[in-house]
Amino acid sequence: MKDKLIIFDTTLRDGEQSPGASMTRDEKVRIARALERLRVDIIEAGFPAASPGDFESVQAVANVIKDSTVCGLARALDKDIDRAGEALKGAKQSRIHTFIATSPIHMQMKLQMTPEQVIEHAVRAVKRARQYTDDVEFSPEDAGRSDEDFLCRILEAVINAGARTLNIPDTVGYSVPQQFGATIANLIQRIPNADKAIFSVHCHNDLGLAVANSLAAVMNGARQVECTINGLGERAGNASLEEIVMAVRTRHDVFDCQTRIDTREILTCSKLVSSITGFPVQPNKAIVGANAFAHEAGIHQDGVLKSRETYEIMRAEDVGWSANRMVLGKHSGRNAFKSRVIELGFEFASEAELNDAFSRFKQLADKKHEIFDEDLQMLILEAGFEAEDEYIKLIALKVCSETGEIPNAKVTLRINNQELTGNAGGGGAVDASLKAIEKLVMSNAVLELYSVNNITNGTDSQGEVTVRLEKAGRIVNGLGADTDIVIASAKAYINALNKLQSPDQRQHPQKGDV
Repeated sequence: MKDKLIIFDTTLRDGEQSPGASMTRDEKVRIARALERLRVDIIEAGFPAASPGDFESVQAVANVIKDSTVCGLARALDKDIDRAGEALKGAKQSRIHTFIATSPIHMQMKLQMTPEQVIEHAVRAVKRARQYTDDVEFSPEDAGRSDEDFLCRILEAVINAGARTLNIPDTVGYSVPQQFGATIANLIQRIPNADKAIFSVHCHNDLGLAVANSLAAVMNGARQVECTINGLGERAGNASLEEIVMAVRTRHDVFDCQTRIDTREILTCSKLVSSITGFPVQPNKAIVGANAFAHEAGIHQDGVLKSRETYEIMRAEDVGWSANRMVLGKHSGRNAFKSRVIELGFEFASEAELNDAFSRFKQLADKKHEIFDEDLQMLILEAGFEAEDEYIKLIALKVCSETGEIPNAKVTLRINNQELTGNAGGGGAVDASLKAIEKLVMSNAVLELYSVNNITNGTDSQGEVTVRLEKAGRIVNGLGADTDIVIASAKAYINALNKLQSPDQRQHPQKGDV
């Protein structure tokens, strides 16, 4: 029998710390349900002490998830641990993940504590967390730059205090595979009570080595990997869940362990996270990129036609690419629409919400012949955006663009329940439209990113537009979709402006970047 490799997903916590990737409570619940269908073992739902919004999100996820353990992050502080315990009350299975920094630079410069004080805080935190759950995880933050002898001391102490999972984080992405794997092996060998805990790793991708470091750790005895969908995370991101899982599954001759992940759900989960966060997946991304199973070179195509194993080490179907999907159209009924949307992980809070979504579906079906899963996901997400868009709403947009003339846009917005109309010219139809919107809103935000992707194939495909705005140090992403790319751009810009207006700005008292 192979060992079980525990998959700990932190998309909702560390992934959300990507600039502009903040998620609402309902969006977190939606992703958590998708992770549950993916059969993720542990879902780190957030950092309850960070803000009231984070607390409510963790609480909401804890109340609906039944098949996965729900985890809350807490610093080694009584108030953080109590807050996490409170948020996790409704969970069928709960875990508290507590951490404190252990590298010399962090202890001296950030914590201003002696090593002995750090050990004392760690032990106290674990014991307090055990009052709420038997499942306690401890992380020595910045372990990748910590003294190995000190790591042995503090990890032995927290195991004796009741920690059953020890997570070794490469917080700043400093490690390299051979060295990191050796560190894990040494800790397991040197710590006297190591057999009483599961060793875990949490690697960042600053040098592009997060997955490689995680797999090196697995080969040296780690039996939990902390990762995120699409590798989402602070700075350069985290280890990618789909890459970890498929590497272990594909190279079963190398890895003496296996996961319980239902790999057929990987693609759906990837697209859901991408749509909600506004972070598009690059075409050449492993496993979930649009080109991941595409073959253009003639010699490759010839080989695949003769035997797919010549150039494919995985089957596209196994990660959800070629699964049989119901394609809907304008003649599809309400029940077929509802059933497919529920299968994609969305739920309707009321009959009125279902009716509104079905009406949007019919409008889209009049514009394009076939409606795919990706279209449905975006349709529901946009409905959610508009439900939140209380401050600014797009009423009408008219654009005139012709050869040799400066494009001009006329836009009508409802701003704080008052309709306003404005005009502006620009270098193109999109530029003119966004300038007309800005002329009315006067946000003075800086446009840092404008990105366009087609949701499906064909000239009638919806265009998905992502914009990133920055104002006074706050960064938000906006998302919009339409078969008309100019309208999609306006929707995305307005979505981002509404997020800037939102009073619920998440504040992290200390980044939970373990």
